[in-house]
Amino acid sequence: MNDAEGLAFLADRAATSKYITSVCSGSLLLAAAGLLKGYKATSHWAMRDSLSAFGAEPVEARVVVDRNRITGGGVTAGIDFGLVILAKLRGDDAAKLTQLAMEYDPEPPFDAGSPKTAGPAIVEQAINFMAATMEKQAS
Repeated sequence: MNDAEGLAFLADRAATSKYITSVCSGSLLLAAAGLLKGYKATSHWAMRDSLSAFGAEPVEARVVVDRNRITGGGVTAGIDFGLVILAKLRGDDAAKLTQLAMEYDPEPPFDAGSPKTAGPAIVEQAINFMAATMEKQAS
């Protein structure tokens, strides 16, 4: 996000793109490049609120479509995100066929896929784990 050349590259390519998209914390890169200012967007739950620092409107959702900006939440939301983009590019039936072909019929074994349902102790553990992982990567 501090790579001016990389952010300029994103902004340049966005100028001629039909869709500007990202999954997970990639939306922060788009936002840092100025591509989500005035747009609704989502990201991984731990990063989502950071979008507002760049002029985006954070939305708690797995996929957010705002004009030609499409953003997806955390890792598994990427499947939903991909199906939404496929439907836009090839139609709903192509997305439905793909969903069936990959047997995407989620039934998570636990109701802990969001901070709202995971409970405070698990959320705290997740935040601590992610912070420690980011600290290791930074050093």
